Amino acid sequence: MKNIESTIKSWAEDDRPREKMILKGKSALSDAELIAILIGSGNWDETAVDLAKRILKSANNSIVELSKLTINDMLKFKGIGDAKAVSITAALELGRRRREEEAVVKKQITSSKDLFDVFHPMLSDLIYEEFWILLLNKANKIIGKFCVSEGGISGTVADPAKIFKKAIEYNASGIILCHNHPSGNLKPSEADINLTKKMKEGGKFLDISVLDHIIIGDEKYLSFADEGLI
Repeated sequence: MKNIESTIKSWAEDDRPREKMILKGKSALSDAELIAILIGSGNWDETAVDLAKRILKSANNSIVELSKLTINDMLKFKGIGDAKAVSITAALELGRRRREEEAVVKKQITSSKDLFDVFHPMLSDLIYEEFWILLLNKANKIIGKFCVSEGGISGTVADPAKIFKKAIEYNASGIILCHNHPSGNLKPSEADINLTKKMKEGGKFLDISVLDHIIIGDEKYLSFADEGLI
């Protein structure tokens, strides 16, 4: 092990993350080192690792916050051109899709945490609000998930008629409502509460249960069912 350590110390800074991964495996690398591999090289003033650390620091050292940066945001960093910005964005998107795919593999919903696992990969990185529905059969297994509304930073509007039409189309027995709060504040608005009540009442006439409404923040969520709001 000592020989490996001394070898790493002798490498040029830009080569260390790549060689370190080969010798020690991917889990041995820090977030900055992984990003440095995507960047490939730094600029005249800093190495790829230093540049990666600076980019991460701008996102509060959070991969979740980093995922919210656009390609144009990346281009503001000296040493980051189109190719590097696209590489970083593509890698973060692959990570998001993996989380989303893993969540859907577990097709039966048994708790609000299951709902968070389904929706978090899709909504946590967004800088604007989206409203989604999850359709379930009688066994609470997922039969479909759909975005029914996209809005701005401050909110989005969901149409109950559109939601129930989709539920009837897929012969759903249950509906889960979900939207994100980009601000991270999980407190439901009056509009959120009123919509949930309207959906709950409407579902009774159609024999479709509105089981929950969850609000997704950065790494947390609020469940109306858990809070006794539905």
